Amino acid sequence: MNHDQCRSTVEQTWDESIIPSLVEYIKIPNKSPAFDPDWAEHGYMDQAVEHISGWCRDQQIEGLTVEVVRLEGRTPLIYMEVAGQGDDTILLYGHLDKQPEMEGWDEDLGPWKPVLRDGKLYGRGGADDGYAAYASLTAIRALQEQKVPFARCVVVIEACEESGSFDLPHYIDHLEARIGTPSLIVCLDSGCGNYEQLWSTTNLRGMITGELTVEVLTEGVHSGDASGIVPSSFRILRHLLDRVEDAETGEVLGEAFQATIPAQRVEQARLAATMLGEQTWKQYPFLDGMRPMVDTGAEQVLNRTWRPALSVTGVAGMPALEDAGNVLRPRTAVKLSLRVPPTTDVDKATAALKEVLEKDPPYGARVHFEAEQGGPGWQAPALADWLAQAQTRASEHYFDQPAVLMGEGGSIPFMGMLGEKYPATQFLITGLLGPSSNAHGPNEFLHISCGKRVTCCVASVIADHFNRES
Repeated sequence: MNHDQCRSTVEQTWDESIIPSLVEYIKIPNKSPAFDPDWAEHGYMDQAVEHISGWCRDQQIEGLTVEVVRLEGRTPLIYMEVAGQGDDTILLYGHLDKQPEMEGWDEDLGPWKPVLRDGKLYGRGGADDGYAAYASLTAIRALQEQKVPFARCVVVIEACEESGSFDLPHYIDHLEARIGTPSLIVCLDSGCGNYEQLWSTTNLRGMITGELTVEVLTEGVHSGDASGIVPSSFRILRHLLDRVEDAETGEVLGEAFQATIPAQRVEQARLAATMLGEQTWKQYPFLDGMRPMVDTGAEQVLNRTWRPALSVTGVAGMPALEDAGNVLRPRTAVKLSLRVPPTTDVDKATAALKEVLEKDPPYGARVHFEAEQGGPGWQAPALADWLAQAQTRASEHYFDQPAVLMGEGGSIPFMGMLGEKYPATQFLITGLLGPSSNAHGPNEFLHISCGKRVTCCVASVIADHFNRES
């Protein structure tokens, strides 16, 4: 493959076609079904599906078929095929549903307001993960233009990932005969430690989410009258959380949420930390004077990618500060997000979490933990020599730096499911969610230059995949 020609094709396509289309995509508030239960009535998800599938249909790619598959009562899925050479199959994956708005956007930015600035495209969903369909087809087109042989490619773009991909297994089963058994899966929904190298994800943490509710009264009462007799629902909730998390250190307690970190992952964390330096923690918008939970870079990487961690992501039962009277409230509820190691059994861990939170409630309070759809973790199989070499070559060609292997702290439920379904398959999991890109939060952006180079790297790896077969 002529790498200069590939770079030219990819850069021109991004500048003239992908970025303008992503600008329009960002404007569509197509929130994932967990955040918009009435998504079908609102129509934004269908609008996003038609927008992206329309762009895909317009691409001059020989043998490309584009189909929107719809199963009753489920979010739609874009299914594409590009004929290749030989009998092998590559599966490329992405999603187009988005996280909710989130507060805190800069005054001139917004979740549905695309803004191009300093080589970045701001707005919800561009990097997570709207660009995946565009990058996948552009990589394939770059190969076709040079008549570089490649295996048959299947591209799957789902609309439920931010809700745990609960619709996707039904589509994979429905399309199983058409997909076949891929020998390589490319996922463009992951992160990168910086924007100067190709980052390949080795593992993903699993996730347990749910609502913890503590009730103590049938209605609120005057705090001066009841405090000292009626226990605070908030204090009880704090006590329950202490069963799961050490408040001093942030360490998650309980064997059900732990796992041994393989020596190989520890060594990879050390190498990644050496590569990143202080960027392991300075990428986050810390307030002046704040410091990270642990000091060493390798421990920070392992904390983020392997060890369990608890976050409270929402609260109910508390009035806004301006509305807060002297009332002892009847209930407090919080949304919990517990990240667990890649190899943890999420179903067993969820049951253990429910048991530890609900058992022997203080003062006889009414305590209930309602678990939501969880996501299993994932650990990559042993990296094949050809893929290790292909990643290195691609990164050196298009970034002038070697590729880096590192775990990620987030979850991609699809990967765990595919890992079980195709145990012999190789994975290239990468993405654009790097320093300050702030997926799910305010001021989310897509790093355009990195997006172009990752697209080139995908083309290079697809070409090397075919050559390893020849």
